[in-house]
Amino acid sequence: MRLTARYDREIAAITLPAIAANVAEPLLGLADTAIAGHLGSEVFIGAATVGAMLLSVIYWHFGFLRMGTSGITAQAFGAGDHATLAAILKRTVRLALALALLVVALQSPLRRLALWVVGPGEAVGRLAGTYFDIVVWGAPAVLMTMVVKGWLLGMQDARAAMTISIGVNVLNVLVSLVAVYAFNMGFTGIAVGTLAAVWTGLAYSCALLWRKYRHVLRASERGGAAPRLSMGVYIKTNGDIFVRSFFMMAVTLFFTSAGARASDTILAVNSLMTQLFLLYSYLMDGIAFAGEAVVGKYQGRRDTRAVSDTIKRLFFWATLGTIPVVAAYALLPHPIYSLLTDVDTVVEAAMDYRWWCAVVPVVGMAAFVWDGVFVGLTRTRGMLLAVVLAAATFFALFFTLPASWGNHRLWTAFIAFLSMRSLVQTVLYVGLRR
Repeated sequence: MRLTARYDREIAAITLPAIAANVAEPLLGLADTAIAGHLGSEVFIGAATVGAMLLSVIYWHFGFLRMGTSGITAQAFGAGDHATLAAILKRTVRLALALALLVVALQSPLRRLALWVVGPGEAVGRLAGTYFDIVVWGAPAVLMTMVVKGWLLGMQDARAAMTISIGVNVLNVLVSLVAVYAFNMGFTGIAVGTLAAVWTGLAYSCALLWRKYRHVLRASERGGAAPRLSMGVYIKTNGDIFVRSFFMMAVTLFFTSAGARASDTILAVNSLMTQLFLLYSYLMDGIAFAGEAVVGKYQGRRDTRAVSDTIKRLFFWATLGTIPVVAAYALLPHPIYSLLTDVDTVVEAAMDYRWWCAVVPVVGMAAFVWDGVFVGLTRTRGMLLAVVLAAATFFALFFTLPASWGNHRLWTAFIAFLSMRSLVQTVLYVGLRR
């Protein structure tokens, strides 16, 4: 009982700040949209939204900088290896800087390609391009801050990572407001505010690292480069997560485009239900982050009993968090949909898919938890395999089911995608234990 309480405290110490940070992250784009919404034209709203989306798609592919860092850091933390902890941070920051400089150097072709894919109108496209050209200069700050947050998570310091996320968002709102209204910079002021916020966030991150962890950062990399930090393991871990991102993006883009091809109403319904899934993901990502940090720590100590017990508690808390979400989505669909939109036709159409909305958390829960566990174990090849098989199942099922199923065909395939991820990783973990 005493051990269970200890695991629960460790999980809560990561999960609660991580959920708060997850909620804060989308506010960066939301703040820009809100300020743009008061500039007198819908063109500004569209431009801010599209501009932020262009950068988000690019940064999303570099998510391995955070995810890969947290797992190997947690293991080094568990092993008490300061030299390896310092080496992880230094090497990954250098990698993030190199990738960011590449993004900045290729900003023109990246902008043209992204705008061609999204296809906004001429006025929105022009302003979105302006936003992109300014904010892209924050790429080094964004990617290096991703590394810092992953490293802090591996150090079991989710509260510091949360402080960085929330601080950047608050600063973005304040600086953007000042730039737009006090300095009369108009739409350009929104981009300037975002750029200033991400660089200030990086400066704060560096100061925080030096204040709290300079004894770790001073450790000599030559003093103890552990096998877990060999370049082979380092490249494999990040490479697996990077490739996995492409398959995840392929499913996400196809899901969105399939809804758009069906009708404007179906697109709106799918967007509404996707937002509810995103809301649930904030909770599950917090638990997944706890898996990365706590499981990784005990894996670094080679304490297999603690790893197993922690995984059991992760699933306990994930189940406890999923039950009320499923109950709300199943029993109160109309009030929930009405909170998200006042368009009656969309609400009524969404009611036909209410059971899909309730089933998604049930079949998706294990996928979130296992992702965190596999990152903590640095078994990222298993994550990649699960997503590849799940994506293949998604597309095979979608194109096999009768077209007469309409949008239900798409949701059936998505349910299968989540289920396959959960199933494959469960089987792989059982194999690891044996």
